[in-house]
Amino acid sequence: MNSTRFPNPQTEVQANPQVFACACKAILRTLTDRHEREQLHAGDVCAASVLEELSAYAPVHAIIGNNDGPDVGAWGAIETTELNLGGMQVGMIHDAGPKEGRLARLRRRFPEANLVIFGHSHIPLQAAEENFGIFNPGSPTDKRRQPHRTLGPLEIEDGQLARADIVRLS
Repeated sequence: MNSTRFPNPQTEVQANPQVFACACKAILRTLTDRHEREQLHAGDVCAASVLEELSAYAPVHAIIGNNDGPDVGAWGAIETTELNLGGMQVGMIHDAGPKEGRLARLRRRFPEANLVIFGHSHIPLQAAEENFGIFNPGSPTDKRRQPHRTLGPLEIEDGQLARADIVRLS
């Protein structure tokens, strides 16, 4: 597991941009409008060129998803990671497993984390108990059975999650 410290508190979270070209302008416009300081990608980026494009706007930290090829790993995406973002420990994994028992399972998998970000399902989700939370931003490109494409801005202040939103993209 990789552990890194990043001082900047504003973070954009994305998962599953499998059809990046169709949503690229909306994603980049959102990043530019929000002046994000970090981007977390929870997997299924499908092409390292997407990560290169996103990294032009803010540093990107990516997890490998089940649809990612070797080029995404060569870019630097890894299976799981833990980051220190603004003093808060954040774990990342692509597939968090079945929804039953997910919160407890991810707490065991990332015992030092305050928040775990995951992707895979394309279903936006926020859940928390006792100073531990999980967050799936959905997908900015492939909504599948969801009504909207989404991404998830986070605000971290003084080592605490101040805000986590699911933002609909047009």
